Amino acid sequence: MTQEDRRTGRDETQEERADRMWGELIQEVRVAQTGVQILFGFLLTVVFTPKYDQLEHANQILYIVTVVLGATATGALIGPVSLHRLVSGRSVKPQAVRWASRLTFVGLVLLLATMTAALLLILRVATHDGYVPWLVSGVVIWYLLCWFVLPMWARHRHTTR
Repeated sequence: MTQEDRRTGRDETQEERADRMWGELIQEVRVAQTGVQILFGFLLTVVFTPKYDQLEHANQILYIVTVVLGATATGALIGPVSLHRLVSGRSVKPQAVRWASRLTFVGLVLLLATMTAALLLILRVATHDGYVPWLVSGVVIWYLLCWFVLPMWARHRHTTR
């Protein structure tokens, strides 16, 4: 069997590919949605605790920024579901998959920002040491490596054009 005789990809139509990609995307979104919704739910309760009134003004601002980031991440990660529901049956699934994929990517970036801000807030309140920015930076670098650098390296390394 020659190289040309071997299958070099999936034998699927554009619609079949869109269906497959949609299923994969929704599975990925479920994981991210769960995390962002739990974090966002927790953040919403903080303002109603007695400790909130004792926070320094800078930490209250950081809390508000974190809640807004959490709300926007939640919106972006739930967006693909709404998109699918509103365009279902309109023969635009390939385009819907592209837009849902973009929303998911934006949601992941916003989730990264939310988790960074939440970690910074929690560590600022828990300690007053100067190592907090370094610790948060280390965690952010870890997220970047796991969520973006490794996937982009694998994409570059193992994707043929």
